[in-house]
Order: sequence, then structure tokens, then C-alpha cells
Amino acid sequence: MANELKEITSRDVDFAKWYTDVVKKADLVDYSQVKGSMVIRPYGYAIWENMQKILDQEFKKTNHENVQMPMFIPESLLNVEKEHVEGFAPEVAWVTHGGNDKLEERMCVRPTSEVLFCEHFKRIIKSYRDLPLLYNQWCTIVRWEKTTRPFLRSREILWQEGHTMHATSEEAKEETLRMLKVYEDFQRNVLALPVIVGKKTDKEKFAGAEASYTLEAMMYDGVALQNGTTHYFGNGFAKAFGIEYLDKENKMVTPYQTSWGVTTRMIGAIIMTHGDDNGLVLPPNIAPYKAIVIPIGKDENVLAQANAIKDKLIAKDISTKIDLTDKTPGYKFAEAEVKGYPIRIEVGPRDLANGLVTLVRRDTLEKMQVKLEDINSEVDKLLVDIQQNLYDRALKRRDSMIYEANNYEEFTDIALHKSGFIKVNWCGDVACENKIKDDFGIKSRCLIENEEVTGPCVCCGREAKHRIYFGRQY
Repeated sequence: MANELKEITSRDVDFAKWYTDVVKKADLVDYSQVKGSMVIRPYGYAIWENMQKILDQEFKKTNHENVQMPMFIPESLLNVEKEHVEGFAPEVAWVTHGGNDKLEERMCVRPTSEVLFCEHFKRIIKSYRDLPLLYNQWCTIVRWEKTTRPFLRSREILWQEGHTMHATSEEAKEETLRMLKVYEDFQRNVLALPVIVGKKTDKEKFAGAEASYTLEAMMYDGVALQNGTTHYFGNGFAKAFGIEYLDKENKMVTPYQTSWGVTTRMIGAIIMTHGDDNGLVLPPNIAPYKAIVIPIGKDENVLAQANAIKDKLIAKDISTKIDLTDKTPGYKFAEAEVKGYPIRIEVGPRDLANGLVTLVRRDTLEKMQVKLEDINSEVDKLLVDIQQNLYDRALKRRDSMIYEANNYEEFTDIALHKSGFIKVNWCGDVACENKIKDDFGIKSRCLIENEEVTGPCVCCGREAKHRIYFGRQY
């Protein structure tokens, strides 16, 4: 059965099939009869719960409060901000009946909640004393995607969305960048993802935003995954909804707005960045269980010591489970690898006779023997090392797949023969951005800050204004 469990397509042979194999065999999701939606199994949901817990703590540290908005948006409300509704129109799911009765006005199932928050803000913002308003919502959204894949693109999405209102544009811009930094720190330090952070082009920014910022993660196969965004709206939405308040000079003025969000897509990013041909590899800082204890045999002393190890680790706040099933040791080892537990602790009679246990680290599959009395400190050190190694390994691979093109001939050669991000000079003209997309199916990822712009645009040869990344995306 162990061989059956480990029948995972090689990621270098068929990356898409490998991904599907991992999410299924690691028991992260199951499919449902609702096309484009998934059942998130307990282990997959436990990863999301950890993400929620950590991020929610960070949001509260920055004085954000959680709220809950309605699921349905009347069509007239959605249409208040024209650019916004046009951006989401192809993906909107509509409710037309309540029971057997046709609704007087159809309602969409929220694809995002800007208009709901704006309607609410109009009711509650009256004075400068009401600002800033710093809200967050944990909820589901619906976007009628044509092509779906577990965690990466689905029709029903678990996410959080922050929505804030500010007295000045400066405060709103600071908020946009502050939450971008919260996301960046989380993804680098918790998920071990070396994300590239930057501003989106006007073509790729969020519908209705003045500026959008993105966290771009590179997957093992060199394809980009947009892993979170923050948006500065200016006061366009507020004006459209007639949101005004009395400022300190007793004048009616319009506030400034932001929104920002991440989704269960981050689970897909972990899988496709860190996973290997044996299955899932979880960074310790996000793993539901940091260690699994596997007793070998049914000897009473072995079982007693295995349980004692589990209890000692849990007492030190190291989440640990023990496998007491009647499966063979080989099957248990294979299952632990598929599920990506950072550390496997093998407890057998021979090792115990010498006062030892065996630790196996999931990232390298390296085995080591440690003294029983040192188990807490050794596991603790190993978890730190595994977390750092996963980040360093992903960073090294990412950097090895970033290429530079100085003209369209070089760009073409890279685009046709290599996978990864392509760094270029760009004039800023959307016509050049569109040409690259039309010719190669490659989109701009984000603008690059703090790099001197020298030389012509890679596409048209005119003077360049920006350094920018292009790449294929999920």
C-alpha cells in the first residue's frame, strides 16, 4: 500500500498532474458535484485556519476590526461604480429567484465587497472623528471562472478582504503600503515564499483603483502566482456613493479608500513552491502538525515512550500527532511524507535500548539519531533550520529563473524556450504590454523599483520609463 500511496506523477514530467496528485493524496481537498468548487478536507482547512489565525493577529495589531457584510449585492448597487462593475461582469453569478418567485431586482453573489462597504460607510461616516475606519472581513466570494483548479482558481473562494476609509490621500496610501508589507512579511517568514513585491501596471490594476500592488510568487515550474494584492482607490468610490463627512473646518469633504486581500490560493503556492515527488512539503511555521511520532512495533515501552515524546513536544507548544494505527511502518512513513509533516520521529525498540530516537526532516529526507532527553531542543532547532532551508531553496530556484532581455529578439527567445520571469525595460505604453501578451500569452507582473532605467523599451525601441517583470501566470 505504501507504493500505492506514493504513486505521484513526477513534477518534471507533468506538473499539472503532479499538483492534482498531491492535493488529493495529501487529503487536502475532494471534488464535489458543484462544478468548479471544492470540498476542503480537514487537513487542508487546518492549513487555512493557521493562515487565518496568524494574519488576523497581524490585522488586529494594526488596529483593524472584523465585520461581516451581506453575501448578495443588488444589481443597482453594483452598477454605481461603472469601471468596477465592468471589470467583474464576466465572472458575476446572479440570483434571479427567491423560492418560486422572480426577484424584482436580480442580485449578484459578491465577487468582492467594495460596493457593500461603501454603502455602509455612507451611513456611518459623518464626522472627521469617525476616521480612520479600519475593517476586515473573512468570508467567501464567488467568481464564475471557466477553468478551475483546487486552491488556485475556483468559483467559490475563501478569503479575507480589508476595507478602510481615511481623511487624507496620504493616510490611505500609507495604509495600502502598510498592508502590503504585512502580507510580504507573512509570506516570506511564515510561508517561506520569496515573493516579488511591486506596483501593477494601469492595465493590470484592480477595476476602479488608482493604484494596485501585488505579491508575485514563482512556482517550481517558473509560472507566476499572484498571491495577494492591495489597492489605493483615491476617493473615486466615495464620490460615486456620495460619502462625505464634516471635517475640522466644518466643511463637507470626501474620504479616501483602500482595499486588500489574500485567499486560499496561498495554499496552492505552498504546494507548488515547496512540494516534491514524494508529496507535500509544509513550512513548519504554517504546518498544522510540526512533527509526527511513529512508534515501530507494539512493544509497550515503545508506545509509552512515543506518547511521552508527543506530550513533551506539545507541552513546549510544538504541535505534534502520533500515528497509532495498525498500518505498517512503511505505509506510515510514506503517508507522513505525502502529507508533508516537517519532522518524522521514529521510535523503535533498538534505538530506545540505546536511549535514542530517529528524526527525519521532510525537506531533505535526511535521517539523524538524537538522544531521547534532547528531543525537545533537537526538534526545535531542526524546525528553524527547515523553515530557513525551504525559503533559501525557493529563493535560489526563483533567482535562477529570472532572465533579462534587452531587445525583442532576446525576449522572444526566452519566452519560447524558458520558463520564469523576464526582466525588461518598458516605455509605459499599453500597446507594448498588449503586444507581448498577444504574441506570447505573457502578462506584466509588476514594476521594479530601485533599478535604474537605461536603454530602450524591449518592445518598441523608444525611451524606456520603467523596469518591469513579465511572466506567465496561473
